[in-house]
Amino acid sequence: MGRVLAVVSQKGGVGKTTTAVNLAAALGRRGIRTLLIDLDPQGSVRFGVGLPPGARADGFAEFLAGKRSLKDVQLSTPLPRLRVLLVGTIAEGGDHTAFQRRLTEGNAIDELLAEVRAEHDVVIVDTPPGMGAIVRRVLGASDEVLIPVQCEPLALQTTPQLLRGLQEILASNPNLALAGLLLTMFEEGNPVSERVSGFIRETLPEGMVLDVVVPRTMAAVDAFAAGQPVVLRTPEDPAARAYTELAAWIAEPVAP
Repeated sequence: MGRVLAVVSQKGGVGKTTTAVNLAAALGRRGIRTLLIDLDPQGSVRFGVGLPPGARADGFAEFLAGKRSLKDVQLSTPLPRLRVLLVGTIAEGGDHTAFQRRLTEGNAIDELLAEVRAEHDVVIVDTPPGMGAIVRRVLGASDEVLIPVQCEPLALQTTPQLLRGLQEILASNPNLALAGLLLTMFEEGNPVSERVSGFIRETLPEGMVLDVVVPRTMAAVDAFAAGQPVVLRTPEDPAARAYTELAAWIAEPVAP
């Protein structure tokens, strides 16, 4: 039975989707049967995971509408052990209200995760920013949660809010574990970045913030713009090495 790991952030632009994509790719490269699910209606996963040009955008929205089977909407990637379930063509529209309502009013998320975990070692879920209804439903059916935190001052205000929300979720899902906070977009030598990183480590309990730190690099930006995970496009880049190290740690309990 596979583990479900939700990638959650209080705000957008902190490297959440980049983390989900590269962690999934690094796990798949290690031979771990991995499924990356995009449940963020913005649908950014499809732009960075390495799907071939012209790949169909059908996904979970089409499955919910009864237009596709769950097998049909799980797409292959260049890595044999990595498959992707996109959010679907709903991402191409401006109004996601009906889709969000369908996800949160029924048991669609619970049923989805229960089914796919049986065929994969790790299921990674990219969620919408914040602690809205979709995120809460995902966390209610997940085993672990990973929180990317950008090394900028706003993190000092948003991270406590997210942690308080997680405490509420734990009341309904006591099996949910915090994988940790992942510091992202770190700039060595930048006083602000180093001050924020140091404050977070000093303030939060020991072990809550992961030792792995993802630096801000142009290679990571260029890789996403090129539609590829940086761990595959530029594996020697410092950000790629950080995600590879993170994957090695995540993979320990499920190594094939």
